[in-house]
Amino acid sequence: MNEHFGPALREWRQQRRLSQMDLGLGANVSARHISFLETGRASPSRSMVLQLCEELEVPRAARNRLLTAAGLAPAYAERSLTEEQMQPVRSAVDWMMQRHDPYPAFAMDRLWRVRKMNGTAGMLLSGMGLQIGESMLAALAGNQLLQAAIENFDEVLTHTILRVRTELAHLGGDAELEEALAKLTELQGDKTQDPGGVMPAFIPTRYRAGGMVLSMFSTFTQFGTAEDIALSELRIEMLFPADDPTREFLEGLAASAPETSA
Repeated sequence: MNEHFGPALREWRQQRRLSQMDLGLGANVSARHISFLETGRASPSRSMVLQLCEELEVPRAARNRLLTAAGLAPAYAERSLTEEQMQPVRSAVDWMMQRHDPYPAFAMDRLWRVRKMNGTAGMLLSGMGLQIGESMLAALAGNQLLQAAIENFDEVLTHTILRVRTELAHLGGDAELEEALAKLTELQGDKTQDPGGVMPAFIPTRYRAGGMVLSMFSTFTQFGTAEDIALSELRIEMLFPADDPTREFLEGLAASAPETSA
């Protein structure tokens, strides 16, 4: 009998709003077997744990915890980007970010800590008091330079809170993200953003910089086939101009600051 895996499996199933029947059908096992796993009447094999995790879209780090709870060895490592076998990843990140100049781009980890910037992002964020290794969430909650630099701060704050809540649901909870979310929610107070009609196609962030307001929207890139924990959590945010004055300003920069990394 396994007394730890069962409750954890049930929690993930409920988090994903699936019945035992739903999970069983997706994982090609009976609802009865799912029930036995959750109550500890049956112990899962390694392949069964991984199959259930795939069906439940459990993040890699949490899959290791479920394997350990079932008395099995972890399946996923967490490598540093500086390791030799990660060289192709570093090259891919460098290629994307360098070619995105003169538009800003930066890489963040699961906790929204900035791990790498291209030249334009370095100029933009350093001017707002944000450096490599610092958390964007912490900066939004407590960095007055950054808060003052974002013209539509309340709108950005509301959008960020919604994003963090979505990420927490995917992760099945995370103490550090929950703490950051609590600080952002406290900062928001009772201020709410009512669009007053149909939502726009995208919500740009408007930065005060260089004597003007730069309006930009974001896209995110992640490694879709990553099996390493850190790599699966790494994301590259690329900012694009949302209007012609912003595009003209960025493209008119004579030179970009050197790329900076942790």
